[in-house]
Order: sequence, then C-alpha cells, then structure tokens
Amino acid sequence: MKITHLGHAAVLLEVADRRILFDPGNFSDAWHGTTDLDAIVVTHLHPDHVDPEHVGGLFAANPDAEVWVEPGVLDAVDLGGRGQGIAEDESVDLGAVRIDAVGGLHAVIHRDIPRIGNVGLVVTAEGEPTFFHPGDSLDTAPAGIDVVAIPMMGPWAAMKEHIDFLRSLGAAQGFGVHNALLSDRGWNLAFGRYNEMTPTTVHDLRSGEAWEVSAG
Repeated sequence: MKITHLGHAAVLLEVADRRILFDPGNFSDAWHGTTDLDAIVVTHLHPDHVDPEHVGGLFAANPDAEVWVEPGVLDAVDLGGRGQGIAEDESVDLGAVRIDAVGGLHAVIHRDIPRIGNVGLVVTAEGEPTFFHPGDSLDTAPAGIDVVAIPMMGPWAAMKEHIDFLRSLGAAQGFGVHNALLSDRGWNLAFGRYNEMTPTTVHDLRSGEAWEVSAG
C-alpha cells in the first residue's frame, strides 16, 4: 500500500493495482492534474472535500474512474452525471479492493447548523493493511483498522475527541489530514499530543512524498 497526502483532506491511495483518490477539495490544489485513477470517492458535500470548481477537470482527466460519493453530494455538486451514491453500510468492489461506508452523519459543528451526511470509508484488500478515511466524523470507530487518516483539526471537534477516537480505533499507524486551518505551531501541538496519548504512531505526510505501508 502506498499513501500520498495531497493537501487537507485529499489522499491518494494505491493498493492492489488500484489508484483511489479521496476527498479532492478546495483547500488544496496538489490533487489537480492527478491521472490514471481507478476511483474517486468523497465522504461528504463540503467544498473542502469536493471542489465544485475543479472536480470536473479531475473527472475529465480520469474518464474511466468510478466516482462514488456520499449521497448528499449528488444534489449539492454538479458531477456531470458521473457520481454514484455510497451510503452507510453499503460497499463497492474495485477488483481486488473493497470499500465499505460506515457512519452516516457529519460531526456537529453547532446546534444551529443542520447536520449533513458523512461516510467514513474503509478500504480492504487481501494481504494489505486496512485503511480508514473518516471524513469529518469521529463517531464511528470500525474494528480492524491498520492505518487511519487523522483529521488534525476541524471547527467540529476538540483535541479530547480526537484522542478518544484514536484510542477507540486502536490503529497502529496514522497520518494527519484536514490540516489547512492549522499553523505549524498548531500542527506540532496536535501531532505531539496524538503521538503521546494514543496507541497510534502518527506520521507527517505534508511533504507530499508517498509513504509505503506493509501489512503487519
């Protein structure tokens, strides 16, 4: 398995001969121009997870890629007819790769702001680590996760919630995402606490270099 953080929530996962891009949002442009994708998947409709201005270009550059999105995205963003919904407890098979959707709601930002849909996405392939991208929710901690994309900061969560989430999840490895609102000082604070106070070894992939992860 090879993982590349392409800024904020965007993650390129290469596993079992499949290239899967998660959450190409507008807080990053490092994913622009990505090609040879087998799938593009989106956890929820917020523009920092699916960029309504540039996602069409991504689709055009990847004409054979399957597009799977949390169902609310279908009504909120013009996907040019490419998108298919993946809701909580549904699954997608991409050859030897399986994607399972878990959870169903975005974390509470404020009681006055209606909650929207959000699916965490679990990726499995025989002989490979199990990967989890939770989107913007810490409510669901599926079993058997080896590697997790860790939201480092959001207006919807506090550090105590991230720590409890990682403790509950129990993944051995992780890396920080959802970091566009953090200064370097803020990143270092969260990075240190999550490494010190949870069972997860947290990696810094902000350089954009690919990280190779082996099973076990």
